[in-house]
Amino acid sequence: MYIGFDDTDNQDSDFGTGKIARRFENIMPEGCHMWGVVRQQLLIDERIPYTSHNSSACVVIDLSEPSLKDDLIFMASEYIEREAAPGSDPGLCVACESDSALTELMSFGPLCTRQIVTQKEALQAASGIHISGHGGSNDGIIGAAAAVGLTASGWSGRFIEFAGLRRFPDMVAVSELEKNGILVVSLDRDAMIPSPEDVIYTKGWLRPRLWGQKPILPVLCRGKNMWESVGEKRKKS
Repeated sequence: MYIGFDDTDNQDSDFGTGKIARRFENIMPEGCHMWGVVRQQLLIDERIPYTSHNSSACVVIDLSEPSLKDDLIFMASEYIEREAAPGSDPGLCVACESDSALTELMSFGPLCTRQIVTQKEALQAASGIHISGHGGSNDGIIGAAAAVGLTASGWSGRFIEFAGLRRFPDMVAVSELEKNGILVVSLDRDAMIPSPEDVIYTKGWLRPRLWGQKPILPVLCRGKNMWESVGEKRKKS
């Protein structure tokens, strides 16, 4: 099950949509397991109103019973209304992996990364899937729908939660990551394969990518048995 959140903060918020999405795990009912939370980057354009980086987030949940879907939609709706900051334009989109209409969202998602789209287009793409606005202009439905579509495609975004990724040390063995379901892939020229005993320097920012429906950590070789993960935390201006 995919739950997309967008536009829940304002310029004065202490935290953004990503953290709100991650904290949804705390209220999920029994029978639900959070597989991960994926951040999706959407188009940056001065004509688009956004708080900081125009990103949305998708929570991916494993359900023990399909009947839990309605409960989660209700809880997510209440949650986003309660947690969204004043003046924000929160939107919610919820879909199951088995929804036939998910194909349309998977086509819609990439459009939001390269061109301006409208609420009408988001509603059309999400026909047959839950999509709802919860305040302000309701523009958040666009990013929420895009988050679900991009994440469901399996080839976009980076994980902001998976297997407790924030608890890993700056220096971590390949075997430890793979034991927790994070696969390590080399991006060096010769495409060497990191060994289980090799060590990766994460720079305190472990953020696997969603590639092929799996959490993949791209790394570069920095010496014998030493690797460095690609990307680092954005410095605040």
